[in-house]
Amino acid sequence: MKRKGSAIWNGSLKEGKGTVSLESGVLQGAQYSFKTRFEDGQGTNPEELIGAAHAGCFSMQLSANLTEAGFEPKELDTTSEITFEDGTVKKSHLVLKANVPGIDKDKFDEIVNSAKTNCPISKLLKAEITLSYDLN
Repeated sequence: MKRKGSAIWNGSLKEGKGTVSLESGVLQGAQYSFKTRFEDGQGTNPEELIGAAHAGCFSMQLSANLTEAGFEPKELDTTSEITFEDGTVKKSHLVLKANVPGIDKDKFDEIVNSAKTNCPISKLLKAEITLSYDLN
């Protein structure tokens, strides 16, 4: 399986701008620039996209792990907070709100930490990955 994302950039770093698109068409020509990356501009940035990818990947891995263990999650609401410092993604902090009927905290700890380590995006990142969660 292969998936594609693309970017077009025009101009210098600070004055230039670009667009990013996904093969699926869900994101098409989304604007990004120096301001959207380092200030408060309108548009997206690579770190925000990495955060969304990590949150989505982790949620799917956790769902698979829970299902394999005999639990059906009602909802997994995940955010990834990306820390970008000195030109490097230093950290991804996953924040999870989970509604998983019938599971105890110890079993959930085991399953959620396995998902954190084993989701494909976690394996890709060369950053510290941390996790906090609320279990309902």
